[in-house]
Amino acid sequence: MEQKNDILWRMRLVYFIMAIMGVAIIARVVHIQFVEGDHWREQARNTTIRYQDIDAARGDIYADDGSLLATSLPVYEIRMDLSTRVTPDEVFYNGVDGLAAGLSSIFGDRSAARYRSDLVNARRNQERYYLVKRNVSYEELERLKTLPLFRLGRNRGGLIVVEHSRRVMPYQTLAARTIGYEREGVYVGLEGAYRDYLEGIQGKRLVQRISGGSWMPINDQNEIQPENGKDLITTINVRIQDITEKALLRQLQNFQADFGTAVVMEVSTGRVKAISNLLRNTSTGQYEETYNIAVGRSSEPGSTFKLAALMAALEDGRVNLDDTVDTKNGHIAYYDRIMRDANNAGHGRISIMEAFELSSNVGVSQVIYNAYRHDPQRFINRLKQMHLDRPLDLEISGEGQPVLRDAGDQGWSNVSLPWMSIGYEVSLTPLQTLAFYNAIANNGRFMKPVFVSEIRQSGQTVRRFTPQVIDRAIASPSTIRLAAEMLQGAVDNGTARNIRTDAYPIAGKTGTAQVAEDARGYRTGSGPSYQASFVGYFPADNPVYSCIVMVHNPRGYTYTGSRVAAPVFREIADKMFAAQMFTPAYEQHENIVAHLPGFRNAYVEDMKTIYSRFNAVMEENIAAGFGSAVIRADTVGFAEKGFIENLVPEVVGMGLRDAMYLLENSGLRVRFAGRGTVVRQSIPPGTRVQRGGLIYIELS
Repeated sequence: MEQKNDILWRMRLVYFIMAIMGVAIIARVVHIQFVEGDHWREQARNTTIRYQDIDAARGDIYADDGSLLATSLPVYEIRMDLSTRVTPDEVFYNGVDGLAAGLSSIFGDRSAARYRSDLVNARRNQERYYLVKRNVSYEELERLKTLPLFRLGRNRGGLIVVEHSRRVMPYQTLAARTIGYEREGVYVGLEGAYRDYLEGIQGKRLVQRISGGSWMPINDQNEIQPENGKDLITTINVRIQDITEKALLRQLQNFQADFGTAVVMEVSTGRVKAISNLLRNTSTGQYEETYNIAVGRSSEPGSTFKLAALMAALEDGRVNLDDTVDTKNGHIAYYDRIMRDANNAGHGRISIMEAFELSSNVGVSQVIYNAYRHDPQRFINRLKQMHLDRPLDLEISGEGQPVLRDAGDQGWSNVSLPWMSIGYEVSLTPLQTLAFYNAIANNGRFMKPVFVSEIRQSGQTVRRFTPQVIDRAIASPSTIRLAAEMLQGAVDNGTARNIRTDAYPIAGKTGTAQVAEDARGYRTGSGPSYQASFVGYFPADNPVYSCIVMVHNPRGYTYTGSRVAAPVFREIADKMFAAQMFTPAYEQHENIVAHLPGFRNAYVEDMKTIYSRFNAVMEENIAAGFGSAVIRADTVGFAEKGFIENLVPEVVGMGLRDAMYLLENSGLRVRFAGRGTVVRQSIPPGTRVQRGGLIYIELS
């Protein structure tokens, strides 16, 4: 009996504990359901539904004349919701054969039978985000939309279109390294410098996690549209760039040089009109734009630095150009080192002007050594006043640092002064050297080299970059005038006389520097490595453009700046002269108006500006807006072109700027391809505008 009571007591205890646990579980369930329910439901939604970023269309990059240098073309990812709740079996199996045949015809990567098999298998698995094809073009997309099933759209046919963009450069390698690119998330060149303007603002798309871990858009109506990036208008001139790049490439190939650079800059503004950086690919032997030599490579400039050295002495009143110097027999000893002229016989006693023209190392070094040997820091300070010790603070990242030691710094020696005077133991990038020479052409005004003139959005200027003056006068007017005389003398009578022409005057200086290879010093075992350069401006009597050409390690019968670099400079200048880029480009001819083109569709004020340049008589029959122009014998007439609100305007015949202005102000998003004038628009004129809709325009 006692044992039975003990068992009953234990059973009651177990029941009691279980009852308490049951009550606790029920209480917890109630608490979760009614107290914490909102919190856990939100957590569940967050794990299955989220907002996904939609990349904005990156802004375009243009040349100074509106030519497209870099743009983003739309590419599409085609997916399909193959679940039965979207497309019933009857609809799917009636259309899958036609869809498979169409996909095979458009893409040609699989047979129609293979496409059908893949689609049917995905259908059996009820895949809701099945990948059909990546990197589909707009033209292919339009054809896809006509296929069976796909023509039913997303809600009945399961078609899902995800838009991406691909960056392309219509001119391919033209100024490619300066324009820039993206690699592993890092942007270089102008693409990196102006990334904040180009990128725009991302949009948002509501997506849902489906089986397999993929995220599928839920509803297009939930999308927050991105704000497109702004456009850059660069200072690059496509024609000058093409001339420059071809001239440099030809010479690099002739001499099988390692690499080279050439830059053309507008004297009065510092705007870079052309910049070419070509390096030889040792695997293929081809020259490519993979490194911005002009901006990033700082090296010993050689004889082009002699101008700065003599300007310092002239500015300090230590010398006159008609003073004489004995070049001896072409070599001179400074302590334990021998300096030599290219002419081993020497030039005898000559004027300082002649020493510069003939690029005599012995002559120029003696002038500077005698003038500053007791106070070398004064020489350094004068060079610093001419901005030869600091970078240009360019928008493009990676600018090389100039090297200009103070007297007494580590590395300074008894021979530093004479060797600095001829361009050794100092270091400059090609663009820094060009900026200095450009200041001589610009009457002493030192301009910052610039690559971008405007930021635009929808064809409208939102920011304009004016020329930036670093120093209004790097030296006195008399010193600048003498420097200009020396540079013209070097072409007329000196080492660069091989590029002299009677068509227009050239001013400039050759440079030939033996190149040091980092800590290993100057190569001697397999022959020294040289850098040939020429820098100057044209026309010398009224400078419009400055230019530098540098060729590294030319191979062949010669390596001097006069024979390797100067001819490239001359070819660039000649072709720009032939194209009338620095001579009057227009002469009035009788009845020229009759030969002017009309305009089908353009902004009237712009047309008036163009025709006024030709002194055309214009009929003042409309005041503003858009219209067409018709040439009538010796007069120009205008016809107004009206646009109806909420209807798609006709933009065929317009330039890109006007077309984008009208279309985007109508509420449409614009994508375009080509350059010139609009020849086709994807939405016909007069169609009712669907705000936020996408329109494609094709330019000739």
